[in-house]
Amino acid sequence: MSSNDSNKICRTPVTELTRSSFLHHRIMADPAHFAFRKMILDEITPVVMVLPTPLVEQGCQKNGLSFVQMLTPFCVFNNIDVPVRTASDQPYRLQKFKLRMFYGSDIRQPNIEVTKERLEKVIADAGKGEDSDLYLDPSPIETMATSSEPEFVPAWFQYFNKELVRSVSFSDHEAFDHPVACLLVVSSSDEDPINKFVDLFNTNQLPPLLSDGAMDPKIPKYFILVHDNQTGSLERATKILAEMRNTFGSNDCRLLCINSSQDQLIDREPNPWDPYGSNASSGQNLGCLLNHEDVDELKDFVRNLSSKDIIPNMEQRIRVLNQQVSATRKGFRNQIKNLWWRKGKEDTPEVQSVNMYTFNSIESQIRVLGDYAFMLRDYELASSNYRLLSTDYKLDKAWKRYAGVQEMMGLTYFMLNQSKKDAEYCMENAFSTYLRIGTSGKGNATRCGLWWVEMLKTSGQYKDAASVYFRIPGDEPLHSAVMLEQASYCYLLAKPPMLRKYGFHLILSGDLYKKCDQIKHAIRAYRNALSVFKGTTWSHIHDHVHFQIGKWYAFLGRFDVAMKHMLEILSCSHQSKTMQELYMRDFFQILQKTGKTYSISRLQLPIVNISSLSVVSEDHRTYGSLAAASVKESVWQSLEEEMVPSLSNAKTTWLDLQSKLLPNKLKQSNICVAGEALKVEISFRNPLQLSIPISNVTLMCEYSANEALPDANSSSEIQGDEDGKIATGSESSSDTSLFTSSEVDITLAGGETTVAQLSVIPRKEGLLRVTGVSWKLSDSMIGFYTFDADLIKKKISKQKRKAKQDANKLEFLVIKSLPRLEGVIHNLPETVYAGNLHRLSLELRNSSEISVKNLKMKISHPRFLNIGNPEALDVNFPSCLEKKESCAHKDADLDATKLSETVFHFPKDTIIHKETPFFLPLWFRAATPGNMSLYLTIYYEIDDKSTAMRFRTLRTHHMLEVLPSLDVSFFISPCSSRLQEYVVRMDVINRTSLRNFKLHQLSSVGNEWQISLIESIEHIFPSGNLEPGQALSCFLKLRNVKTTETEMDVWLGSGSSEAILDTKRAPLVNFHHYERLHQKTSHQENQSTVDFMLISRMEETETVPSDVPTPPQIFSHHACHCSVSTKRPIWWLLDGPRVNHCNFSNSFCETKLKMTIHNSSCFVVSVRINTFDSPPGGSPSGNKVGWHDMSTPPSDDTKKLVSLESVPPFIWSGSSTTRVKLEPNSATEISLLVTTFAPGTYDLSNYTLNWNILDSNSSREKEGVCYGRPFYLTILREE
Repeated sequence: MSSNDSNKICRTPVTELTRSSFLHHRIMADPAHFAFRKMILDEITPVVMVLPTPLVEQGCQKNGLSFVQMLTPFCVFNNIDVPVRTASDQPYRLQKFKLRMFYGSDIRQPNIEVTKERLEKVIADAGKGEDSDLYLDPSPIETMATSSEPEFVPAWFQYFNKELVRSVSFSDHEAFDHPVACLLVVSSSDEDPINKFVDLFNTNQLPPLLSDGAMDPKIPKYFILVHDNQTGSLERATKILAEMRNTFGSNDCRLLCINSSQDQLIDREPNPWDPYGSNASSGQNLGCLLNHEDVDELKDFVRNLSSKDIIPNMEQRIRVLNQQVSATRKGFRNQIKNLWWRKGKEDTPEVQSVNMYTFNSIESQIRVLGDYAFMLRDYELASSNYRLLSTDYKLDKAWKRYAGVQEMMGLTYFMLNQSKKDAEYCMENAFSTYLRIGTSGKGNATRCGLWWVEMLKTSGQYKDAASVYFRIPGDEPLHSAVMLEQASYCYLLAKPPMLRKYGFHLILSGDLYKKCDQIKHAIRAYRNALSVFKGTTWSHIHDHVHFQIGKWYAFLGRFDVAMKHMLEILSCSHQSKTMQELYMRDFFQILQKTGKTYSISRLQLPIVNISSLSVVSEDHRTYGSLAAASVKESVWQSLEEEMVPSLSNAKTTWLDLQSKLLPNKLKQSNICVAGEALKVEISFRNPLQLSIPISNVTLMCEYSANEALPDANSSSEIQGDEDGKIATGSESSSDTSLFTSSEVDITLAGGETTVAQLSVIPRKEGLLRVTGVSWKLSDSMIGFYTFDADLIKKKISKQKRKAKQDANKLEFLVIKSLPRLEGVIHNLPETVYAGNLHRLSLELRNSSEISVKNLKMKISHPRFLNIGNPEALDVNFPSCLEKKESCAHKDADLDATKLSETVFHFPKDTIIHKETPFFLPLWFRAATPGNMSLYLTIYYEIDDKSTAMRFRTLRTHHMLEVLPSLDVSFFISPCSSRLQEYVVRMDVINRTSLRNFKLHQLSSVGNEWQISLIESIEHIFPSGNLEPGQALSCFLKLRNVKTTETEMDVWLGSGSSEAILDTKRAPLVNFHHYERLHQKTSHQENQSTVDFMLISRMEETETVPSDVPTPPQIFSHHACHCSVSTKRPIWWLLDGPRVNHCNFSNSFCETKLKMTIHNSSCFVVSVRINTFDSPPGGSPSGNKVGWHDMSTPPSDDTKKLVSLESVPPFIWSGSSTTRVKLEPNSATEISLLVTTFAPGTYDLSNYTLNWNILDSNSSREKEGVCYGRPFYLTILREE
C-alpha cells in the first residue's frame, strides 16, 4: 500500500459537527439528480430474499405476475422520509430508497450461458425495435456532435450495461447483494401453514451464500400470509394469522389480501406492472384481479416493511458492527497489532478459499459495515471502513476482494463529490487488479469499467471514457461490438469531437455485429459512420461502407434501400479491377432481385461530361457535318460577310420579321426548322476498368405545340393553338407526330470516353425543349441526366446571335419546313501528297418541294480548291491541260479578270429543284504539307416569298492530311558575260518514304523569261525516276526577253512522247495566281523576280492491279518571286572589239569601247566611273612573267590596276571620271576610248564603278564600289 493509503487509514474519525454538516449537504444536493448517481442508487440497494409456497405463486399468476413481480413496482420510494442514525448520534432523513427482491433460488451467481443468452436477447430485441429507424436518414454529424448524449445514443445500451453489471451479482466478496431480510410467504390455502413457514427456511433450499458461510444466516425473517379472496374465506386467513403471531411473534407477521376484484377485470392506464410482467401471456391485462384496495395494501406493506423493519434493522446492525470494528481495529495500538500479525503473509499466494473470510471474520464484518453504510447513504462511514479493509486485503494478497474494496472506494469518493482524482485512481486500481486476476475477474472488471466510464462521462472526460470502453474485456464478439459502439459515441462527444475515431470504431463495431448475425445493428453502425466519410477523400472507406450496407439491406429484403447504397459505388474508379468486378456482380444481382425498374437521376455509370455538351441547331445556317458545326462562328462569318445580305442594307430579312412578330418570351429562343435534325453531342466516360454496355441512349425532350411562327405575309398577331399539345421524352416513342429522337447503343471499354451523337427531329411548329439525356445500364436500370441551364454556359452562343438569343436555355422555336441544300464533294481525298492535282465534283441536292436560286459560293483556301467551268463537266484529265497549237483558245474555267473576285456566282439560271442534283466541277491541289481545314460555304435563296426566312447557307468542313512530296528550290546568279542573262540552279529532293517521281517539265510563268537547259537532262538524270530520299540538281539558263514567242517550258522527261502542259490554262494558272499571293512578301514588291512551275508525275504503286484504270498523278510545285537581283544595285557590261589591227609607224592605236550600265533596284542610283592608266613596269599578276592565267581579277587588298609587264603601257583617253544617274530598272550606255602604243594583249579591267543609292530608307547598303572585270584587248601590227 502507498503512503497515501496509510495516511488515509490513520485518519481520526470525523467529528459530529463534520458529519452533521455533510449530512445536511447531502440532503440539500440529492445525488439522484445525476444519471450515474441514480444508477448507483438503483444497483447498490438492500436485497430481500423471498421464499414463497407454490399456492402463493398460483394465486399471483392469475394476474399474470409472480409474487416478486407483484411487489416490485412498489419497492422504489422517492420520498420515504425515514430518519436514520448510523454510527453517530446525529440523525438524518432518508428520502429516496429502493428494495431489490429476489427469490431464494435466484440469489446465486448467474450461470454464464444464461447470462449470455440474456445479453443476446437484449440486443436482438433492440434490433427488432429499430426497424423503423433503419430506413431513415441518419442525423448529420454536426447535429450529433452538438447534442446531448441521450438524443442519439441507443437507449438499449443502458439495459445491456445493466445486464452486464448484474452478471456478477451475489459475489462472495461483496455484501451489498447479500439479503438483509427474508420473506417467508405462505398461502392461506396451504395445509398446515405454520409448518410450511418452518419448512421454507430449510437449509438445503437456501442460497449458496448461506450454505458456504459467506453470509450470516441470522437475518431478519418476516412471515407473510397471502390470502386469495377468490379461493378462500377471510375468516380462515384471520385465524391463521393469529396462530402465526402466537408462534413467531406479532411484529414479524403480516396478512396480505389479493384478487379482491370479483365482478370485472380492472384495466389500468398506466399499468405499473408493464415493465415487469415478462411471464404474462400475450393480451393478458396485468393485475386484472387486483382492485384499488389490493394495490393500496401492497404499497403499504412494502413501505412499512422498508421504513419499520429493514431500515431500522440495518441501522442497528451498523451500530453493532461499528462498535466491534472500533474495539478490534481502530486506534493506533490495534492498527500496529494488525500489521504485525499480517506481516508474515506477504510471501503467501493469493487467498482463494472462502472459508478464510467467513461471515464472522473481522474482514467480512468490516465489508458488511461499509456496504450497509453505503446503502443508507452514510458515505463517510463507508469510505473509512473501505480504506481500513483495503490494507488488510492487500497484505493478504486477496486481490479480488482488494479490487472490490477499491471499486467501492471510488464510488464513495464520487458520491461524496470529493476528489475526482482519488475516485479515478481507485477505479483504475480496481479495474487493473480485476484484469490481473484472470478469468475469474473479467466479469467484475467489466462492471468496474462500466461504472468508471459513467464516472468519467459526468466530468466530460469522453476521450478517457472511450479508452476504458476499449479496455473492457470481451470474450464474446457481440459484447465487444457493443463496447466499440459506445466508445465511438464518446469520441463524438469529446471536445473537440474526434470524428475519425468515431467513424473508425463504428466500422469495427459493425463488422463484429455482422459476425454475430446482428445485421440491423451492423447497418445502424455503418450508417452512422457514413456521416463522417461523406464529402471526404477516403474513397475506399466510402465504397466499403456503402457496399456492405447495400448487401445487408438486401439480406433483410429491403432492396429499394439496398439499391440506394449500391448506386454510390458505381463510379469506383480508384478500386482494383477485382473489387470492381465484385461490386458490379453484387450490384446487378441485387438489381435483379428487386424485380423493379429504376430511373436514377445522374447515374454515375457512365459519367456524363456535361462540359462536353455541344448543341447544333440550324436556322438560316445549315451544316454539312458535325465537324462543320464545331467550327467557330467567326470563321464562317468572315467567309459569308460578302455573300449574306447586310441588315443595314436589306429592306426586310427574316430576322426583322422575327423581332416584329414573335412575343418577347420567344425572341430569346433558338431557332430550328421542322423536319430538320437538332443534333447534340455529349461524352460518356467509363470510370471503371471493366467494359460496360449502355443502350437506348436518347435525348429527353418536351414539346409544346401551342406556339407557332407566323408566315411572312400574316398579320403581326400570333394566333395560338387552343388545343396545343405537350409531349415529353416519355411520350416520344408513342407520339412520333411531334418529334422523333434517335437512339444509340454504346459499349465503353475500361477508362474509355466516347462521344454520343444524338438527334431529335421536330415534326411540327411549336416550342421544343431539350431537357436531358437518358440511357439504360440494364433492362432494370435507367439513368438520366437533366441539363441544368446554369451548368450550360454559352454552348449555343457561338452559333447564335448573342443579342437575340439566350445561350443558357436549351429551348428552340420550331418554324415550318424550309428547303435545305445537301452538298458533297466527290473524290476528295483525305490523305494526299503536296502538290497533287485532282479534278473533283461538287453535288448539291434539294429534298424540298420548294426550289432554291441565286447561289453563291466562297472557299476559305483557294490555294487548295478552285472552281471549274460549270458547262464543262465531262473533260479528260490531264489531257485537258495539254498545250494546244492554237493559242486563241479561251480558258473556260476561270477568266483571268475574275481572279481577284473571292465569291463565285453560280450561273444566273441555276435553280435546284427537288430530286434534281446540280453538279459543279472543282479543281483541288494540295498546296502545302500538314493538316489542313478546308471551309466552304454556299449561299442560296428560297424561291418562296411566304416563308419568313429568305435565304440559307450551307457550311461544309473538310479535314485533309497533306504529306510531303518534293522540295523544290532555285538559286539564281547573274551571268558575267551577258546582261539580262542568269544561271539558275534547281534543287529537287524527294521527301516521300515509298513513292517515286518522274519530272515532267519546268516552266517559267509569264512572257518575260526564256528558260533552257545548259546540259541535256539525259546526261544529268539518266534514270528519269527520283526515288525516295534522292536529290537532283541541274543548271539552266534564264534570259529576260519580254516577247510573246518566248520558250517558257523545258521538257525534263526521258524522250518526248508526252505533251507539254499549258501553264497558262486553268487550273494551273489559277493555282499559281494564289501561290503568288501567298508567297509574296513586302520587300519583294518592286524587285525583279521570276516564277517557276515544276510539273511532275508520281509512279503507280505495284499494289494496284494492272487492269484497274487509275488516273495519272499530276503534281505542280510553284516557286514564286524568285529574285534575280543581288546586293549591289547595278550591273554593267564592257563591250567592244577584242582584236584590233594598227600601223604604229605613223601614230598610236585608238580603240572605241561601250559600257552599258543597268540599275536593277527600285531606287535612283548615282554611278561614277573611274578609269586608271597602267603604270610602267606593272604586272597585273604580281611578279609573274610569260604566259599565265589572266582570268583572275586583281586582289582587293592591293587595289592596284596594272597592265601586262610584257607590253608597253596603255592609257584611257577622254575623261578619267564619268558620273551618271539611273532611274529604277533603267539602263544607259557610256562610250569609252583606250589608247595603246605598242602591239600586245591588254587587260582593260583597271576601272571602278562607285555607286550611291539616293533617297533610300531601307536597311540595305547605300553605297559601294565595283571593280572592273577582265576584258582582254589584242592589238596586232598591221602589215
